[in-house]
Amino acid sequence: MLPARTFVLGGAASGKSIWAENLLENSGLNLMYLATGQVFDAEIKNRVDVHKSRRDARWTTIEEPFDLGPALSELSAQDAVLIDCATMWLSNHLLAENPLPAAQEALLDALRNTKAPWIIVSNEVGQGIVPDNALARTFREAQGRLNIALAAEADVVVQVIAGLPQVLKGTLP
Repeated sequence: MLPARTFVLGGAASGKSIWAENLLENSGLNLMYLATGQVFDAEIKNRVDVHKSRRDARWTTIEEPFDLGPALSELSAQDAVLIDCATMWLSNHLLAENPLPAAQEALLDALRNTKAPWIIVSNEVGQGIVPDNALARTFREAQGRLNIALAAEADVVVQVIAGLPQVLKGTLP
């Protein structure tokens, strides 16, 4: 049985998205992929294409870089949604100069109110060196606060390192 609320955390290229996809694929529910990334250059397009190539026709993809509430409110208990990822979602808001506390609270409300089980993927960015510029430091702090809030909302929190899941909170099925 799929946990109702799962938060998957890890470093870049840690295998967190693949792990989350595999967990959903075994749920027996309608597979929804809520993509938050925006394609601004060839490198990002290539990364998006790699993610898309892993998903077959069972997946329905919804692309939404900012307001996840409407998409989440339309889902039912027969759906399972993978939100990939909170880091891109936060970057979108930061670069658009949207008020981060309000955006974060709207996201948390949407997650609390959806009927569908969810998995949200996010990057752990606080284990490296202190960034040398204000924008990067602002991002790192905001990502840390968002990750803390998402972990608090989740029933299960998993850190993925080198493709291997480590359960930090709750129990996996």
